[in-house]
Amino acid sequence: MNPFASVIMPNDENQLIECVPNFSEGRDMAKIKEITDEIEKAEGVRLLNVDPGKATNRTVVTFVGRPSAVIQAAYSAIKKASEILDMSTHKGEHPRMGVTDVCPLIPIANITMEQTSVFANILGEIVGNDLGIPVYMYESSAKTPERKNLATIRADEYEGFSKKIGNSEWKPDYGPQIMNIKSGTTAIGARDFLVAYNVNINTTSVKRANAIAFDIRENGRVKNDPKTNKPLLDTDGNAIRIPGKCKSVKAIGWFIDEYEIAQISMNLTDINATPLHIAFDACCDSAHQRGMRVTGSELVGLVPKSVLVDAGKYFLEKQNRSIGVAEDELIHIAVRTLGLDELSPFDPKTRVIEYLLKERNEDKLVDKTLVKFANETASESPAPGGGSISAYVGTMGIALGTMVANLSAAKNGWEKQFSYFSQKAWEGQQLKDHLLDLVDADTLAFNKIMDATRLPKITVEDNTARDKAISEATINAIEVPLKVMRTSYLAMELIAAMASKGNPNSVSDAGVGALCMRTAVEGAYLNVLINCKDFDDTAYVTQATKEANQLLADAKTKEEAILQTVRIIISGGQSI
Repeated sequence: MNPFASVIMPNDENQLIECVPNFSEGRDMAKIKEITDEIEKAEGVRLLNVDPGKATNRTVVTFVGRPSAVIQAAYSAIKKASEILDMSTHKGEHPRMGVTDVCPLIPIANITMEQTSVFANILGEIVGNDLGIPVYMYESSAKTPERKNLATIRADEYEGFSKKIGNSEWKPDYGPQIMNIKSGTTAIGARDFLVAYNVNINTTSVKRANAIAFDIRENGRVKNDPKTNKPLLDTDGNAIRIPGKCKSVKAIGWFIDEYEIAQISMNLTDINATPLHIAFDACCDSAHQRGMRVTGSELVGLVPKSVLVDAGKYFLEKQNRSIGVAEDELIHIAVRTLGLDELSPFDPKTRVIEYLLKERNEDKLVDKTLVKFANETASESPAPGGGSISAYVGTMGIALGTMVANLSAAKNGWEKQFSYFSQKAWEGQQLKDHLLDLVDADTLAFNKIMDATRLPKITVEDNTARDKAISEATINAIEVPLKVMRTSYLAMELIAAMASKGNPNSVSDAGVGALCMRTAVEGAYLNVLINCKDFDDTAYVTQATKEANQLLADAKTKEEAILQTVRIIISGGQSI
């Protein structure tokens, strides 16, 4: 019987959440697969990552999908874990209280934390009632302030819960107020994105690793009386604490038998308050002051791309190098500096959420070699056509502008202008990446029109659906070249700044970049016109062509101004 059959689900169209259950099994891969198979066979979800840890005897699983599908997949996985795992025999380094120790839901797209919490409560109630597992709601789903913090709920771990659960203040939010000896207890809740992160130390001493953890974590350490070495108490009788360096960081030290090293194990609960690279550097500083050294680190589960990109920018800035480099290089710098591959290989393509969520498309134009791209364009196929080529010409134009910014940032004697040119190079990289995306977007837009025209037109309903699909595809086919025009014009602004302020030895490159950008604008303009030509939505056509005409006129004016500046500098005159 499906326990969700009688549940009225909130409307979750176009909503996306992530679920990261932690199962208390990290060594038996067959059992882990039985659990993850339950997730993989669920409709409407996508399994992104399975990260088992032998020393912790714990596996972190990550999957995403529509909320209603996610919580049903989570239930199936929790049910399977309760059938095949036994907490009474479990041993591991990580604090834990159940076979499914924790099951957080994280809002990803088009959904609020409050809405995510509704789904968390539906899951918690069904797990508690149907599986007989005591469930505690935590973080944004907590029923009381005391249960917001997962560490507070889990404080006595599995071994202490038999006594704890009988106390009235620890009555579960859902499920029986009786310890489930086999499955333990489970925490379920909605929370912000959390990064689980371990830093490796060149010591085997848990005591010394904990000393660093106390330096780092927000909760810090208890302040002792220097004479008695006993905790100092405030007027209410509570221990006085010395705060740690990093906000929104929880940390403990432990020893990992598998690697024969100690680690600082951290949860970064707000990566805006304390980014990964700041926590890493704080560990490095503390270790150095205590006569130890950080040798590397490891990420548990997945991270947003921004975590590694921001780290790469941070480390480049510390080297006084321009941050305006390709995304792959930023991530490479982050991985190498953080030592994320010290204990095992680290592949960003399998550990970064955005990369895993990308549609798997082996035929992307931008992934082809220059020769294959040219040959594909020259073939008898109508796509890629002028729209994709316009976007690619624009890509090369802003790439030249970005190159001038990077060369200017590295120019001897221009150190005072380093930050300005480094930032411009970073902006150029963002524009370049956006135009690269539009290369394939234009071809996909054309293909969608073709697909729409091939829809059946037998019944009245068929014709209505076909007309709607053609209209939507046509608007998309107009919007894509409009985006090329807008982005290319923004790029011309940056190139203009590089022509007038950048390294004069590269001013001709800025000029060529301007020529490319104007070509991109005018090429995209022709695609707007041809796609508007027979479209019967006159109001939309009027608005689109008006914007396109203005962008084209502005681009021509901007191009001439840039080329005038370039000519003056090349001829030895002054920039105007």
